[in-house]
This record gives sequence, C-alpha cells and structure tokens, in this order.
Amino acid sequence: MRAYYPEDHLQLDESAARSAVEQLVGDEKLGRIWLIRYDGRTVGYVVLAFGFSLEFHGRDAFVDELYVEPAYRGRGLGKAALRFVEAVAPALGITALHLEVERANTRAQTLYRRTGYEDHDRYLMTKWIRRNE
Repeated sequence: MRAYYPEDHLQLDESAARSAVEQLVGDEKLGRIWLIRYDGRTVGYVVLAFGFSLEFHGRDAFVDELYVEPAYRGRGLGKAALRFVEAVAPALGITALHLEVERANTRAQTLYRRTGYEDHDRYLMTKWIRRNE
C-alpha cells in the first residue's frame, strides 16, 4: 500500500489502513486478500471486497485494489491475478465482479478491458459516513 497509494494519488493513513486490513483478514465474510508472488518474492497484492446487489442478483464483489510493483509489470501478473479472482469467485458465491480505475491509468484500463471488464456510463460517487481518525 505504501508504494501503490502515492502512485495512484491516494492518501495513505497507515493506522486506518492497518485497521481495515486487520478487519478484512479477521472476517472472511468481508472479502479476501491475496499476495502476488514472482520468483519467490511478494511483488503485489489483490484485494476482493464483498457486497450484495439486487441488480447483479446477489453477492457481488469489488476488486478493491490490484497492485504489481513497477519492475514486475508487463509480465502478465496483473492478468493472472484477475484470472485467479475470477476462478475462485463462483465458489465464494459471487455473481459479478466490479473494479474502478483512474481515468489517467490507460494501461490498467487496457488490461481490464482485455480481461472482459466493461465500461458503464455511470459515475462512482462516494460519501464518507464514518471515517477512522
């Protein structure tokens, strides 16, 4: 997260992030975290967060974060991570996968489109209800 957040122009509150990761790891009803490994070392991670949607007929999930270290990009690791998530999704009862991507991140957009993700003519809007301070 320390490498990913600045790259994606996100603020990293380490205490809040640690708490969120602990919650996710501690309650498998919330989602999953997997590490991306290459040549015996961790070079990234993917986070899947569960939700529920009438529109998508039940349990859906967001690929909340997908990160591969810059030196390891272009080797198919991001694509493999997405394929892995897609392969385990049915066993987790997931009917649809969603993700968000920064408009300027055209490389990631290309990957997502090539792996079957579709653009929607919608905006992702957020309102913080409770923020860990």
